[in-house]
Amino acid sequence: MATTLMELLRGGPAAQKRQPPPQEVIPPQQLADPEPLQKVDAPKYYTYKAEKPRLIAITAPATPIAVFGADHDIAQAQLAMSQVQVFAVPDVAQAVEAYYNNKGAPIWVSDAGVSDKGRQAMEALAGAEAVGLEPGDYAVKVQDGLDGMDADARRKALMKVELDLSAKLLTYVQDTTRGRLDPNKISGYHDFKRKAVNLQSVLDLLRTSPDVAAYLRGRDPANPQFAALKTELQRLLSEDRQQQQAPVRIKPNTLLKPGGSSAELPNIIAGVKAFGSDSLKTEHALTLTNYTGGLDYTPELVALVEGYQKERGLKADGVIGNATIRTMVGHSNAEKIEKLVIAMEQLRWLPNDLGPRYVFINQPAFEAYYINDRQQQLAMRVVVGAPQHQTFFFQNMIQTVEFNPYWGVPRSIIVNEFMPKLRQDPSYLDRLGYEVSYKGRKVNSSQLDWNANPDVDVRQPPSSDNALGDLKILFPNAHAIYMHDTPAKSFFKRDMRALSHGCVRLAEPRVMAAAVMGTTVDDINQQIASGQNRAVQVPQKFPVYVSYFTAWPDKDGAVRYYDDIYSRDEATRKAFIATSEARQAQS
Repeated sequence: MATTLMELLRGGPAAQKRQPPPQEVIPPQQLADPEPLQKVDAPKYYTYKAEKPRLIAITAPATPIAVFGADHDIAQAQLAMSQVQVFAVPDVAQAVEAYYNNKGAPIWVSDAGVSDKGRQAMEALAGAEAVGLEPGDYAVKVQDGLDGMDADARRKALMKVELDLSAKLLTYVQDTTRGRLDPNKISGYHDFKRKAVNLQSVLDLLRTSPDVAAYLRGRDPANPQFAALKTELQRLLSEDRQQQQAPVRIKPNTLLKPGGSSAELPNIIAGVKAFGSDSLKTEHALTLTNYTGGLDYTPELVALVEGYQKERGLKADGVIGNATIRTMVGHSNAEKIEKLVIAMEQLRWLPNDLGPRYVFINQPAFEAYYINDRQQQLAMRVVVGAPQHQTFFFQNMIQTVEFNPYWGVPRSIIVNEFMPKLRQDPSYLDRLGYEVSYKGRKVNSSQLDWNANPDVDVRQPPSSDNALGDLKILFPNAHAIYMHDTPAKSFFKRDMRALSHGCVRLAEPRVMAAAVMGTTVDDINQQIASGQNRAVQVPQKFPVYVSYFTAWPDKDGAVRYYDDIYSRDEATRKAFIATSEARQAQS
């Protein structure tokens, strides 16, 4: 029978008789909500908790009057010390107690008052600012009106000075050796074994030392980097050059290319004069002398700016944009001093001698350096962790170079980035060519229930698309950080290169691999050309410093300044404040 148009619109002649299709039966477990994604959290920055000072406990002698001569004087001093209150951090307090409770003679005072040696020690501590320390942390108060006191009160007041000065000197020795701060209390991104400082013999050494100031200076880190930072700090503190001349002002968002012209060019050249190195200004002395304030960006001025950009770690293309301008207007004199103080503190966390051979990665500079025979032999651009995936601050030993590497995907990337996609498309990793292992056996990603958050291992096989490129340089650590190649070469053209998930990408990985292996780039090329995944031990392990310095000397000793890309300087500054408050509250 023919079907009319109206019947079609109504669903056909059998519409009223048609039965609804049977409902799909869904297993109860599939009706439940999937397990929520548990994000793998990044390390945290902490509210710094300074070490609490404790009371120094000097034991009173049982019968101080029963002895004579020098022993009598020491016993009287010990009795007076037992009756005053002086506080110090535990290691310092213990060393002070060990000296005076073992009949140590007073070093800094006598019945006549504070000795010349004591005053020299106080003066030396007052100069702590010159080495990046806080003078207030080591200040000793001498009570007024000593001459008008009775004998017992005078002795107690002097013995309080004796104890306090000894404690402050030991605190200084400890601070200048290992730093004021415990870096691991600043954030989870800091990873250092804090140096142990033997204080037990220091007071005996100070007692016999003819020059306390020289002894204290001798405890500073003895490396050329610290010396360069100290010299720069002294220059800024004494000359305060930036306050003596007008600050450089350049209109924001200025963009000037070679051959162009700009009303801001005189200000830019003023910036080069203010912040360029002496060697740069000597090399381009004729250009600077001949420049009379014109607005045309001539080839001679382009060459000057290119030299300036190169020494500041920028792309030396002569194009003046925000990155170049920021180096001229971004850091005031006060900011530079703060950066130097923080850099000197951080350098105290590292070995006193960095060694004759090492790799030094400075994250704020976005550069890595290879030092051999104490000379910089290699420098290259790097990409470090983005602010949400920060690279850690630590040291380790370079051990292995792996050619044609697999990329073991970190758990944080699997959970935070892959799993949301896998819940929508379980075959996501299969299509990308990644290998998935579950409970020790290889599986296809499509076989797993990603709603249940399976604990899996994921790796990317060697290929031209591998995230690690052709090689990686390993220094095993708890943070899964290493140096490696990358297919994303365009990132190295950027001035701001905090772009990775935390590892350090090298602009010239084959050159660095040849350096750490002690071989040639041709040999590295042959290893890669084999196509085989192969890990090779370096002939000799040596240090790598994955560091964070916003002030650091270049190979010529000139200090360069960098932006605080992770705001770690701010966290360190707050830790300084907390430490000084805890110390000075007990003074």
